[in-house]
Parts: sequence; C-alpha cells; structure tokens
Amino acid sequence: MSLLVVGLSHRSAPVSVLERAALSADAQIKLLQDTVAAEPAAEAAVLATCNRIELYADVDKFHAGVAELSTLLAQHSGVGLDELTPYLYVHYEDRAVHHLFSVACGLDSMVVGEGQILGQIKDSLAKAQELHSAGRLLNDLFQQALRVGKRAHSETGIDRAGQSLVTFGLEQLAAGTDVTAWAPGKKALVIGAGSMSSLAAATLARAGVAEIVIANRTYDRAERLAQILTEAGDLDVPARAVPMESVSVELTRADVAVSCTGATGLVLTAEEVASAVEGRTGRPVAFAEGASGGRTADKAPALRTNADSADVRQTPLPPTGVGTDENCPLDLTAVQGGFSVLGEAAVAGMDAATLEQHAAWAAGSAVDRREAARRSPEADAELITALAATVATVGRIPERRKPEPVAEAPRLTPVLSLLDLAMPRDIDAAVHRLAGVRLVDIESLADASADAPMAADVDQVRRIVSDEVAAFGAAQRAAHITPTVVALRTMAADVVASEIARLEGRLPGLDDKHRSEITQTVRRVVDKLLHAPTVRVKQLAAEPGGAGYADALRTLFDLDQETVASVSRAEDSTEKNRGPR
Repeated sequence: MSLLVVGLSHRSAPVSVLERAALSADAQIKLLQDTVAAEPAAEAAVLATCNRIELYADVDKFHAGVAELSTLLAQHSGVGLDELTPYLYVHYEDRAVHHLFSVACGLDSMVVGEGQILGQIKDSLAKAQELHSAGRLLNDLFQQALRVGKRAHSETGIDRAGQSLVTFGLEQLAAGTDVTAWAPGKKALVIGAGSMSSLAAATLARAGVAEIVIANRTYDRAERLAQILTEAGDLDVPARAVPMESVSVELTRADVAVSCTGATGLVLTAEEVASAVEGRTGRPVAFAEGASGGRTADKAPALRTNADSADVRQTPLPPTGVGTDENCPLDLTAVQGGFSVLGEAAVAGMDAATLEQHAAWAAGSAVDRREAARRSPEADAELITALAATVATVGRIPERRKPEPVAEAPRLTPVLSLLDLAMPRDIDAAVHRLAGVRLVDIESLADASADAPMAADVDQVRRIVSDEVAAFGAAQRAAHITPTVVALRTMAADVVASEIARLEGRLPGLDDKHRSEITQTVRRVVDKLLHAPTVRVKQLAAEPGGAGYADALRTLFDLDQETVASVSRAEDSTEKNRGPR
C-alpha cells in the first residue's frame, strides 16, 4: 500500500473554483466513507480549510487511485471533473509526506508561517479516527505532521515570517496601521463561533476593541464563546451573544465585522451592508466608481459616501484663453486647466460627435452639431480615425502655461470594515464597490500575500521538513517488515512448543522443574539465533530500497504469506479502532 494525496489549494486554483469546491462537514464525512469503500483505497483522511481541499489515502494502485480520488472529489464538491482536473495536484509516497509536513509548518499557507493549520490538521485526524477511516499509515503520518509543525515553530523563527490568516486580514483592514493602534475603541461583530471565528474574536480582544458581539446560528455556541472571552483573565473586553437574526441591527453599530461560517450561501448581501451603513450614518450609500471585487488596499479606490463628496474642496480651474480659441465647439469651462484646447488633454473622453466637431474646427472648417449627432456608429468610427489623422498633421500644441495644482480628494476612513474568512464567501463581493465600506476577503488576501516577504527562517524550516521526511520514510520501511518479523518469531515459538511437547512424550517422568528449565533453554537458543538477523533486517529495511528484505525473509524461512497478512490486518484494525487521542 502507498500514500497518495489529491487536492487543490490557493496555489493551484482561483478563489472562485475553491469557493465552489468547498466541502461542508457532512460532505467531508460522506467523502471519507466513499473513499474507504472504493477499491483502490484502504485508509482516507480529508484536510479541508478555507484555502485548500486535500484527500489523503493509502492505495494499492497509483493510476487507479488518482482516478478514483479525483472522481470522488468532483462528486462531493459539486464541481465537474473536467472543470476540476486542471486545478488538481497529485503527490505520491515521499512527495506526499513532504507536502503534508510543509503544510503543517505553514510553508504552503497563504500567509507563510501561520500556525492555525496545525489545529486544522488535528481536527482532520480526529474526524478520520472517529469514522475509523484512518489506519496505521495515516495515523502515523498526521501525528508526525503535528510534531513536525510544532518543532518548526519552536526551533525556528517561522512565526516572524507570517501570522494567522486572521491577523493578516486585520492588518489589511488597518491599511498599514498597526492593528493594536487601529483597533482600540472600535466595536466588533464576529459572525460564527467555530475555530476561525473564535481566533478572530480573541485576536480582536487582545488588540483592544471596546466590545465584541458574537452571532451564530446555534445561539448556545455564541453564548459559550462570549462567556469564554468575558472570563478570560488576559482579556479585558465585554462580550455578548446575539442570534443571527440580530446581525443586521448589530451591523449598524459595528466598526469592524469578521465573518467565518459554514454557510453555503451569502450571510451578508451588498444591499444588507449598504442598509447597515445608511442606518449608521443616516446618509444613502453609493457604489464607488471603478471599484472592483477582490482587490487589496493599495488597489482599491478611495471610498466615500455621497454626502462626504460634497466636503471635498478643490482649487478652482484657471480661466481658459477664449480669445485665442474663438469658435471652439468645446465647453471651455470643462477643459482641464492650463492646456490649449488644441492639446491632447482637451479632447480626452469626448463623444464621437464632439470629436468630429473639434477635428473640423482644428482643421479650419465648421460642421453642424445636429448633423453630427445623427451619424451612425460606423460613421463615428470614421470620425475618430479622421481625428487621429488631424492630430498627426497638426501635432500637439505646446502648453501655454503650467497647470495649476489641483487638490486631490482625501482618502476617508471607511465607515465599516469587513473581514470575510469563509470559503465559500460569507459576504457578497459587490460590497467591494460600496462607498464607505472596506472589505477584505480570501481573494484580496491572496493578492496581498503574494508580495509578502519571506523570512530567513523559512530555509531552516525546509531543512527540518526534509530531515523529518527521511526519518518518516525510514520508520515506515522498518514498520513494513515488522509483520514478517512477528510471523517469523511466531513460527519459531510454535517450533519450540512442538519440540517440548515431543520431549514430554519421550520423557513422561520429567518433573516440572526440569521441564521448565529445558523449555527456557530452548527458547533462549532460538531467541539468540533470531536476534541478530531480525535486528539487522529491520535496519536494512529502513534504508531506501529496503522493501525487498521482507520478501527475502519470507522466502528464506518459508513463512506463510497469509500469516504475515493477518498480522498486518490486526495492526491496521487496532489503529483504525483507536479513536481520537
């Protein structure tokens, strides 16, 4: 049997695909059950986070395993196999081990070095153990991955290379300001009560927010999280729980909201967010021009409400030289100050009819505006071409004077800051375009993290991963021969028992003391004869290419294959029935 992982993550697939392929808790359970029921797989575990979906399995055939696992992922994610396949990656044997260990250390995370992935790996193992889908291989693999991740964080400074997704998201909301300086005094709303939401609530509390409100579909869980926050000795923040029905009301009071639920649909629509901001400010909310979803802070447009726009003051434009531009068809008051109306800046953004009028005027003739307005789109294209020819002939007119400075509109602080850590998304992407609202979601975090600097400690963590992969492979190869060694010692014990029984038949008058001494002597002889070869064969089997030593041992001692297989099945059964630890 061999380890195989098939999956997709933020490194291989766009957020839109990850969002559609996200697995609910029930879908993960069904996927595990169907995987172990499939012919190529004997064990299975699912690692599903906000930016990755991976299916691990112990398979007996590589190609059949890849086909089966890919098909199962497509079926349970609801994304067609043909559409999903280009985004899938496959790791096998040592490469699969290396991949999981790298994931556990945070090297494959969206934010390099974040430690939350360890909790998600632990949850994944617990779920597989609870469903008895994890046997010896996956139990050993995931437990070792947890140890490797903890070692990386304790022995290196990988924590300096990145933070949890929550911290990174809050830093993006703060737009370059330290979170501990940005958060104090703000009222926070946390939607959801799972591990990610709990981490967000604790992070906001430590950052110094004035209040935290927890909303969850199961009110008891929200109340429990609020109680934990209130009673925590190192936190000094009031926290209270509300039902999900109160989110719209609480949103009007919040300065920052974090959402991470398991909902399959939107938790907050753009209309609901706009209503919340309007309810807070008392002013209508408009869509900011040019804004688009999934962009980072430096790419997002300046956001402001309609009422805020009136507060922006600009330097008046200087008068245009009307005397030198007599009969120009342009609205001179709308021309960019400081340039001749013959210059390129003057004609930027004109409609086709005005372009024609301007071109004719620049060439020294006049055209009736009403006639130009009746022209067809094809004629408009011809007019634009004619204008280009005119510009080529006339050329750019030198500036008459330097342009006067124009005041830029200040970038105003958002009325509401939203952090969406759910996959699929909880908050409508159209919120990116709402003036006065700042939204950071998984897509914008992916954009921002692409430029994040790598810490020097990453190289040290990579060396740890490589060493641990080698050690795990050696341990697994050594373990592979254990059933054969156990079968050999069992056979030797049977031979000893048989010979002692034969001796008793030939010497019926042998007393118990002498019988016991003879039995112990024979057993010691057998143990000493077997000790050196069994220890040595385990050492050889742990080396690369050592798998053949088990076959050699079975051949040399004529061991029954079924006996060896029964030992393996007994070990796997013990691992699968172990349950969460």
